[in-house]
Amino acid sequence: MTENPIINALSATLYITVVALGMFYTEKAPEPVAPVLVGIAMLSLFVLSAGIMAYIFFYKPVQLLIEGKKAESLNLFLKTIGSFAIITLIFFSILFAISK
Repeated sequence: MTENPIINALSATLYITVVALGMFYTEKAPEPVAPVLVGIAMLSLFVLSAGIMAYIFFYKPVQLLIEGKKAESLNLFLKTIGSFAIITLIFFSILFAISK
C-alpha cells in the first residue's frame, strides 16, 4: 500500500464497509439460495478478505524489510495497526453510544 499508516487503516476500513454493506443488502434478497452456495460464497469472501488485508497491512512493511529498513518496517506496521485500532474503537464507541 502506502507508507502512510492512516491511509492504510482507512483503506482497510473502506474495504470492510463495502463488504458489510454488501452483506447487509444481500441479506434482503427475495429468493432463497442453496445453502451450499452460501457456504462457498462465505469461505471465498473470507479468503479474499484475508488476502486484501494482508496486502494492506503487510505489503509495504515487508518491502521495507527486504530493503533492509527493519526499524521503518516495524514502525509502519505498528502505526498502521494502531491507526486501525483507533478507527475500530471509534466504531465501537459509536455503536455503544447509540445502543443506550
